[in-house]
Amino acid sequence: MTGERHVLVIANETAAGEALSAEIRRRAESGPVRVTVLAPVTQPSQGYVVYQDTRRAAAGRRLDKTVGKLREAGIPAQGLVVEADPVDALRDAIHQLEPDEVIVSTHPEQKSGWLRRNKVEQMQKVAGDLPFEHVVVDLAAEHGPSNVLVVANQTVLDEPLLALIRERAARSPASFLIISPQGQSDTSYDEAERRLRRAVALLRSEAIDAHGQISHPDPYQAVMEAVEDERIDELVVSTFPGERSGWLRQDLVERLRKDTNLPIEHVESEPETTGVKG
Repeated sequence: MTGERHVLVIANETAAGEALSAEIRRRAESGPVRVTVLAPVTQPSQGYVVYQDTRRAAAGRRLDKTVGKLREAGIPAQGLVVEADPVDALRDAIHQLEPDEVIVSTHPEQKSGWLRRNKVEQMQKVAGDLPFEHVVVDLAAEHGPSNVLVVANQTVLDEPLLALIRERAARSPASFLIISPQGQSDTSYDEAERRLRRAVALLRSEAIDAHGQISHPDPYQAVMEAVEDERIDELVVSTFPGERSGWLRQDLVERLRKDTNLPIEHVESEPETTGVKG
C-alpha cells in the first residue's frame, strides 16, 4: 500500500505489554503501518545452565499475544524470535528489513537489564537517522488477566491440580503457564513432555487459557527464571505428599514463598488420583 510505514519493534519481556500495543496503535491512527516485532532471546542472570528452547518458547508466547492484538486492531504484523543481542538484532534488521522507524520497549529503569547495560542508547545510535522511540512498559501496573505460573511434573495430570486450575479460572480471568522441570534422561524428558501436552490440551478443551513448556530440571531454578522472564502474579506448586516428594524434602514451597514474594497455592496428590493416565 502506498504510504505504508514499516515500524520495527525490538522487545522481549515487555512485548505483550499494553503500553507497547497502545503506542503502535497510535502510529496506525495517523496512517497505514505494518509492524515487525523482534524478540531477542535474553540470557539468564543466574549462573546456571539454561535451556535455550525454554527462553525461545517464552519469547514466542509473548510475540503471539502481541501480534494477535495488533492484527485484531487491523494492523498487519509479524513477530520473530532472534537469538542475538538486542543491538545486533536491530543492526541486522535495519539492513535486511529497511524499516521506516524503530520502537524499543523495556521495563522501567529499576528492572530493565537493557537500560542497565546501556543497550537502548546503543540501539539509538545504530538507528541513526531513523525515527526512534523508547517505550517503557510497567507490567506490574498494567491490568488484565492474572498470570498464574504452575510448576508440576509427575502430578501435572492429577485431578487435584486440574481441579485447582479450573476453580481459579472460574474465579476471575487468568492465563496459566505450566512448567514441567525435565528429568535428566531422554526418556524422562519425553514422558514429561507427553504429560504436559495432554494437560494443556485438556485445559484448552475447557476454554481455559493454558500454555506449557519443559523447563530447567531444578524446580526452584525453573520458577525463578520464569519469574524473571514473565509477569507472574500467582504461583501454584503441585507435588506428591510429604516425604514422597523430593521437592518438599528440598523445602521448595517455602523457598519460593520467600524468594518470589508471590501468593502460592500448594496442592498435593497421590499417584492413584491421576485423572488421565500418563
